[in-house]
Amino acid sequence: MAKDYYQILGVPRNASQEEIKKAYRKLAMQYHPDRNPGREKWANEKFKEINEAFGVLGDPEKRRQYDQFGTVGSVGDIFGSPFTRTTFEDLMRDFGGSGLGFDFLDDIFGDVLRGMGFSFKTFRRGFGGPGRIRFEAPGGIDLERIFGRGQPPPPPEVRYEITISPEQAARGLEKDLVRKGKRLRVKIPPGIKTGTKIKLRNARQITDGIPGDIIILVKVKQK
Repeated sequence: MAKDYYQILGVPRNASQEEIKKAYRKLAMQYHPDRNPGREKWANEKFKEINEAFGVLGDPEKRRQYDQFGTVGSVGDIFGSPFTRTTFEDLMRDFGGSGLGFDFLDDIFGDVLRGMGFSFKTFRRGFGGPGRIRFEAPGGIDLERIFGRGQPPPPPEVRYEITISPEQAARGLEKDLVRKGKRLRVKIPPGIKTGTKIKLRNARQITDGIPGDIIILVKVKQK
């Protein structure tokens, strides 16, 4: 179910948050389509892939969930956390300072920004030295919302309940959840207690084709 986000960013599993951020920014510059003439489609896919990886590994809490449960992310996650959003804004300045365009980002984040009336074409290189960005957005565009400071409503989540024996709870186990013909592997860690919720981040993208988490409520049978 889960991609190897560490492999995608080319960092070890014990990499520091700073190392993960540095690897992401380096790869983002490498895969910018302006630097891959004739291979723009390939570069866009690589760029989308590293943004999905950084959207998870760049946020300490999402990274912890990924390490424990192998959860999946979405390319739009990068706007949902102050850790990753700040790095993305830094990357935009990198693009501006290097004379690289922003238009391709509409293809990368089109699903996230749809309905907001916003386009990355509104970004231009600004004045005051390399890397400065100015926003030339039409009136009424809420840039705060674009970068997640005013979060839109969270996507709908689906809840399931699973009952396990005390022995299973003590040693941990893996169970398959089948939803709409799609199989998801749920990892239940050792020592889990009744009432614990396991979140499969954005798993509805796999089962339903739409964003949304799947929440597993664990109950341990009484002896």
